[in-house]
Amino acid sequence: MQSVQQLMKVFVTRRIPPEGMKILRQSGICSLSVWDSDEPVPHAELLKGVAGVHGILCLLTDRINAEVLDAAGPSLKVISTLSVGFDHLAIDEIKKRGIRVGYTPDVLTDATAELTVALLLATARRLPEGIQEVKSGGWSSWKPLWLCGYGLSGSTVGVVGLGRIGMAIAQRLKPFGVKRLLYSGRHPKPQASEVDGEHVPLEVLVSKSDFVVVSCALTPETQGLCDKAFFSKMKKTAVFVNTSRGAVVNQEDLFEALSTGQIAAAGLDVTTPEPLPVDHPLLTLKNCVVLPHIGSATYSTRGTMAELTATNLLAGLMGTAMPSELTL
Repeated sequence: MQSVQQLMKVFVTRRIPPEGMKILRQSGICSLSVWDSDEPVPHAELLKGVAGVHGILCLLTDRINAEVLDAAGPSLKVISTLSVGFDHLAIDEIKKRGIRVGYTPDVLTDATAELTVALLLATARRLPEGIQEVKSGGWSSWKPLWLCGYGLSGSTVGVVGLGRIGMAIAQRLKPFGVKRLLYSGRHPKPQASEVDGEHVPLEVLVSKSDFVVVSCALTPETQGLCDKAFFSKMKKTAVFVNTSRGAVVNQEDLFEALSTGQIAAAGLDVTTPEPLPVDHPLLTLKNCVVLPHIGSATYSTRGTMAELTATNLLAGLMGTAMPSELTL
């Protein structure tokens, strides 16, 4: 155990699952300052909290920009984020300062893929509408076309971004009897053969698919990718699902596509902003299912994410290899 003078200062921007805190507390190398709340740390408190720290453990709701890095000062060695996404981090500024970044890419793949399939089925088979009809007394007798939706058997599914999560989604959808699995991206993926995936241009994927699933990273190229032109190429019977990042979708264009019958339905686990205001037009639509960004929300996954985030942070403080380091 090092003496108190030598302990490295760490700011934790939120209450995190206990598995992660335990690792940090038992390490004996850092003194912790925690924003002890389930709500995000206000920007002013974040700037105060990071002053002079060696490490920051953050969430994807924390904008770690140049101002925050300046507030931390030259002592900052490592930022460890409890997320697979890193679009909340000013990567160029971080790289310039020689700060290392840890993230949690693999541990949430299965949970996010499962949630994506659940959201796809709930949207396609109109489960929230059905639940509402039962509760409101709208269920009278059996009617041949009442609450009919769309099935996966014999369908064509298009996955935009066949990375770790996209691949895991495809593996789960295939047993439903999907006939064709299309995917787009800059290059064909060798692993696509495991799911009989066909690499096609985005326009082909959008126009041929009965289900379009977005699981790409948010980059300057994918920002606003799903817009009016994108939705206008989709089948009128197609279902759109996004579990990547809200900013990949132009929500005004999606609202128009859904409300005019350009596409059949949409399921979203991510929006812009988050949380989505309760008076947002998308929430007035029966054919739009919106979840509160719960892709990785299983107890075991969040616990494992917290463990990995803590382990990444400690490795960064000690200058050793991280289990999951972002290549800058």
